[in-house]
Amino acid sequence: MTKFETSAWTAGSCFETSAPSPNDVPLWLVGTPAVTPEAINGLGFTASDKAWLATHKFSGQARKSVMLASPDGHLKSVIFGLGDGTVGDPSGPSELLAGALAASLPAKTYAYAAPLKHAELAAIAWGLGRYSFNRYRTPSPSLETSAKNAQLRLDPALDASRITNIVEAVWLGRDLINTPASDMGPDEIEAAARVLAERHGASITVIKGDDLLAQNFPMIHAVGRASPRAPRLIDVSWGPENGRRITLVGKGITFDTGGLDIKPSSAMLLMKKDMGGAATALSLAHMIMGQKLPCRLRVLLAVAENSISGDAFRPGDILHSRAGTTVEIGNTDAEGRLVLADALTLADEAAPDSIYVFATLTGAARSALGPDLPAFFTNDEALGASLPPLAASIGDPLWRLPLWPGYARHLDSDIADTNNVWESPFAGAITAALFLRRFVTKARRFAHFDLYGWRTAARPLGPKGGEPQTARAVMEHLRQELTS
Repeated sequence: MTKFETSAWTAGSCFETSAPSPNDVPLWLVGTPAVTPEAINGLGFTASDKAWLATHKFSGQARKSVMLASPDGHLKSVIFGLGDGTVGDPSGPSELLAGALAASLPAKTYAYAAPLKHAELAAIAWGLGRYSFNRYRTPSPSLETSAKNAQLRLDPALDASRITNIVEAVWLGRDLINTPASDMGPDEIEAAARVLAERHGASITVIKGDDLLAQNFPMIHAVGRASPRAPRLIDVSWGPENGRRITLVGKGITFDTGGLDIKPSSAMLLMKKDMGGAATALSLAHMIMGQKLPCRLRVLLAVAENSISGDAFRPGDILHSRAGTTVEIGNTDAEGRLVLADALTLADEAAPDSIYVFATLTGAARSALGPDLPAFFTNDEALGASLPPLAASIGDPLWRLPLWPGYARHLDSDIADTNNVWESPFAGAITAALFLRRFVTKARRFAHFDLYGWRTAARPLGPKGGEPQTARAVMEHLRQELTS
């Protein structure tokens, strides 16, 4: 069996949960309005501390930190600015900025020195900011030093297992996306799903290669048949049979050449992340199972490599779908919606309460909202109204776009039941969502997340690289909905 490598299971080393120690270094998080002479006096700093802060012109500016030393030269405390309390990046409470500290402080144990309004988020931010991806870097003293991570002492009032689980899940998603396609093909996605299933006592089945045809997943097979690495449908189930049925569907295109409608080389550079939807689904599944949400969870991953060979599917081909409808191929680079359609049909056959779809699906969503703000579509008005502000409040933002039925006509085909694209520069994200929606008729709720899956530059919540966007947001929504 293919080996699965991840740093996720070491994420707990970011935190210390034993009793407080006098050697803990206090972290003071202060905002601009709080940094007055009176406030500084209230923090118990010495005259030399205040002079040092004045030398650094510290006034609580966002992301600025100052280290304070004791008379014997040891690190005594750290003061970190939160600015004026408004945060544009990441969205959410300014305590999330504390993620910038974790990767920059010396390897000691730290503790937030004063009660925080958003203490759990500040702890999660610490863990997310500690992440690094060093799998392919030659070991060196600097890397070894960074591996001896600074630890955060968690307040005993916090749920340490929940915090660690969330950080593990995000690290898992990041590792999956960051790993190049040479080491993250369909076999490796399957291996990751098997490890996760075993970890949580879930069941897993895999339909692979030509068995996809025998078991009626023709579009997953068509997209992946040109690759020597066989396509597959991965099916994970967990939780009591009588629980509320929640199904996650993830796009797992492990590399996307564009097929015969080949992408230019510049557009292929980040195509290792085209399995970001599957990574996000696995990240969210780890949170759901790890925190034991009361539900019957199903995870369906449609996994394939969109390669080029003599056996590749072609523009103009007519593909049969699991739903029994036919699809004209207007563009082989719109393959993600094809594999998802077969997986969605299977998901819908069980008539679950909710289906959540995660996919790095369209460039149009990025043109509309940029890389940091995933597009979100749903037929549930209550979810559509409540999820965006909830997501923003925890620093995992998204933005709702409409399932505008007026654009459905643009998917019409002259010779098949539907086309897979609208050959127009307009509304590409919406028409893709409408295409997926056609394959869900029984589930009460349909929600689709068109995400980028990548952080374009280092931010407080993590370095440049893969990111399972929306996983934390959907988890918080489900936690509130299922446990209220």
